Amino acid sequence: MPHTFYLVLHVAGLVLLTLSLGGMIAGRQASLDARPKILLVFHGLGLFLLLLAGFGMLARLSIGFPWPLWIWVKVTLWLLLGAFPTLSKRFDAGLGWYIAAIVIVLAAAMGVLKPF
Repeated sequence: MPHTFYLVLHVAGLVLLTLSLGGMIAGRQASLDARPKILLVFHGLGLFLLLLAGFGMLARLSIGFPWPLWIWVKVTLWLLLGAFPTLSKRFDAGLGWYIAAIVIVLAAAMGVLKPF
């Protein structure tokens, strides 16, 4: 598959993940059930697409093991985003917006800039 296919798949995963996290945080802010099934399905599917496309792009770019530090940062942020529905119970919903935004922007910056 070409690199652009993996890039589109990666962006689709990011959109699903962002929508699900936003829905969970908004539901929590409105004192509703913050984790309906459809949001959890979108969350899992988004994480899967991000992982699949991310490793596909690594293969296309011929980046092998040992990985550069920016990939380790992205994997760590991916794990943090995967645990976000559970971790978000521990803090205020307003703070959840900021944490999710910072983590997603940091992950995007790592992938685009590849700083180290």
